[in-house]
Amino acid sequence: QVQLVESGGGLVQAGGSLRLSCAASGHTFSSYAMAWFRQAPGKEREFVAAISWTGGSTYYADSVKGRFTISRDNAKNTVYLQMNSLKSEDTALYYCAADVEIIVVVTTGAHYWGQGTQVTVSS
Repeated sequence: QVQLVESGGGLVQAGGSLRLSCAASGHTFSSYAMAWFRQAPGKEREFVAAISWTGGSTYYADSVKGRFTISRDNAKNTVYLQMNSLKSEDTALYYCAADVEIIVVVTTGAHYWGQGTQVTVSS
């Protein structure tokens, strides 16, 4: 069992930055691939970024490539999402996900999910 708790969301102006954190507990964090998803009102949950359990491989949605960076600190059981050059279309509830398989964690079928943290970008 893995518990995930996101933090770091908030209100930011367009062009600004935020760093989201996802703290994991309950199992060996370093065994899990991790991902960030987001869901805007009236839209489906969409993949944002993922990172392998070693941190050696990262994957991004085209919409955030070059602006967002995913990273992890296995000593702190935490995964991060650095978001720069934010746009109004980045406004969403951001979720952290975990799964032992990287090919699964990039889908909404990931085994573990957090409760989400709200990011609102004002234009």
